This record gives sequence, C-alpha cells and structure tokens, in this order.
Amino acid sequence: MTFDTIWTNARLATMAPGTPGLGIVEGGCIAAKDSRIAFVGPVSELPGANAKTRIDCDGRWITPGLVDCHTHLIYGGNRATEFAMRLEGASYEEISRAGGGIASSMKATRAASEVQLVASGLKRLDHLLAEGVTTIEIKSGYGLDKETEIRCLKAARQLASERDVSVVTSFLGAHAMPPEANGDKDAYIDRVIAEMLPAIAELKLADAVDAFCEGIAFSPEQTARVFDAAKKLGLPVKLHADQLSNLHGAKLAAEHGALSADHLEHTDEDGVIALTKAGTVAVVLPGAYYTLRETQAPPIALFRKHGTHLALATDSNPGTSPLTSILLTMNMGATLFRMTVDECLLGVTRESARALGKLREIGTLETGKVCDLAIWDIEHPAELVYRVGFNPLHARVWHGRTSATSK
Repeated sequence: MTFDTIWTNARLATMAPGTPGLGIVEGGCIAAKDSRIAFVGPVSELPGANAKTRIDCDGRWITPGLVDCHTHLIYGGNRATEFAMRLEGASYEEISRAGGGIASSMKATRAASEVQLVASGLKRLDHLLAEGVTTIEIKSGYGLDKETEIRCLKAARQLASERDVSVVTSFLGAHAMPPEANGDKDAYIDRVIAEMLPAIAELKLADAVDAFCEGIAFSPEQTARVFDAAKKLGLPVKLHADQLSNLHGAKLAAEHGALSADHLEHTDEDGVIALTKAGTVAVVLPGAYYTLRETQAPPIALFRKHGTHLALATDSNPGTSPLTSILLTMNMGATLFRMTVDECLLGVTRESARALGKLREIGTLETGKVCDLAIWDIEHPAELVYRVGFNPLHARVWHGRTSATSK
C-alpha cells in the first residue's frame, strides 16, 4: 500500500480503550490513507514504508485532535457588564431574574444577521483551533424563537465551511424563557415541541437536542417532554443537569439514554450510578464553575468510584464561561476539580468524542478512524495540563492533512 502521509519518529498518546493510561507508544508512527488512519503503532511494525508525503516528527508527541464537546459559540453581543455585576456581589439567579443572563444574549442574537453570527463565531473558534481542537459541538439557545434558533444553527454549520473543523450541532430551545412567553413555561415548551423542533429536524440542522433543567430554567417534567419529542424525531438528547441545585437531572438524563449530562456540580451518588449504568457521559465544565465562583465541585471521586465516563469541555459562552482555551480548561479541571492528568487528556479526546456519539470516528488514534491529530512540542503529556497561558501546538491535522488554524 502507498499511504498518503506517514508521520514518523513520534511518541503517541493513542487514548485507545483497553490500553493502560494514555495508551503510550514510544518510537511510533501514524500512516494516513484517504483521510483515515491506516496504521498506528511502533515504526518497526509498519507494513511497508511508501508514502506520498513523509513527515519526521523529531520525537514530538501526537495525540488525537482535541474535541470540545460543550460550547455555545454562536451568539450576539457580550455580557462583560454582568461580569462586573457579579464582582459586586450579584448572583447568577439575580442577574437572570433582572433580565440579564441568557435573556440579554437573546436580544443581541436576535438582532444579529447570520453573516454577523458567523463572523463573531469564527473569532472564537480560531482560538480553539490554535490549541489543537479538530471537532467542536455548538449549541443554539440564544434565539428562543424558531427563526433565530434556525439562524444560529445555520451559522454553526457554516463555520465548518469556513474552517477545517468538524462541527456537531445541538438544538437548545429549552434554554431559557423569552419575554414574549410571559412566564408561561409550559406554553413555551409547547412551542419548542410543536414549532421549533420539527422545523429544525426537517432542515437537518441539529445532531442532538439539549435542555437546561434547573429552577431558573425548566423542570424535570418539562425537560422530559422535550426529550420525548426528540426521540420521536430520531434525535439523541443531552442535558444541562444539576448545575445550581439537585433536581436529579443526571438521573433524568440517564433514564432517557442521553449522550451526556453536563455540569453536575450538585449530582448525588444515585445520579452518578444512573449515569454509569446508562453509559451517559458526565461532562464537567470548570470554566463556568470558575466564572461563577462556585464552591461545590462536581463529584469527581464518585465518578471514579463508579467508573463513569468523564469528559471535559470549555462551555464557551458569553456569560458564565467566556472561555476559548481548551488547554486552560484542562488545567482548571486539574486544579479546581482535582482531576488527574490522564482524566483531563482523556476528557478532551476519547470521552468528549463519546459524549458526542462520535467515538467510532474520532477521539483515539486507532486504525480506521478519521485522521485528526494534534502534534505537540512537549517532553511529556502532563505539560498540556500543567502549563497556563502557553500553547505548545506544533501542527494540527484534520482529515489527514496539516491544517492552518485560521484562514
């Protein structure tokens, strides 16, 4: 076989399941053919050595391309003034009930054109690509009406046409209450189910359906109605769960076979057990915990105890996690949540891919998977978690070709 590209003289962190730790291979190489990994392993085991392009990695480390499995990257405006309010003592709930928070972003997003949403989204995306991200999930949820939710999801899809990146979209119509709903949550959920969701499904704009189950958002019963409607349309679900209180969102997500349950600061052991049994990934979001200055961290020890799949993401959004660094996210996961180096690195590769339902295609260095790679100027993978404000990315490979991080 003649390969398209061979990366040789590399140290690999394959993240492959069934291997100890990070699945390290010393003296490794990767060969790509037709955008997929055709060989990965020790160079001594490479079957033949013919390739159109041969790249000497000079001992650098290769990981799978990083996966950011929870972002709200498409929105109008910003909420810097609310950040200042929080510094003066206002709580997330107080800001939300005063018309700020998600409602503030909704106003700015409704006023933005698709072109404007794409342009602002690209600026945020480019920072993530520059740190080795090759797949990103992007939620809607700042339109809260059919027209704007569709516009946001179209803008998210458009990012994949502007950059070498894979974009996974989630419809988050059940994110907050728009002012025209006049506080009637049940009526608004009726609209999400009867108007927004069918239109978005018909246009094939969403890969999954998300919801915010919280006292300031929607009840477990209202969330379950959205999930039931999504299931009828053949769309998988995921959930913002147990962030500010324990409404047993983790258990609800597990009962509905959700891909992931995200945040989870207030999840109890019953919820953790339910997630594990269902195979639902726990996604922790230290950026929001940090920005909101929370004091109750997710139950990492319980996730370890019960063998829950654990992922890590930026939660990049305008209000509670204005974060566009996956490397800083890993450091936060370690310092704030006491996650190990292996948990952080697996959390932004294999487990984030699992949280998107994409593990068969991405997230590990295994033969047959899409050839998405991040090549690093480091001596040990721990450097990717340990350093703050330092980016050691040498090259980013998307679908088998070395890719610029912006255009």
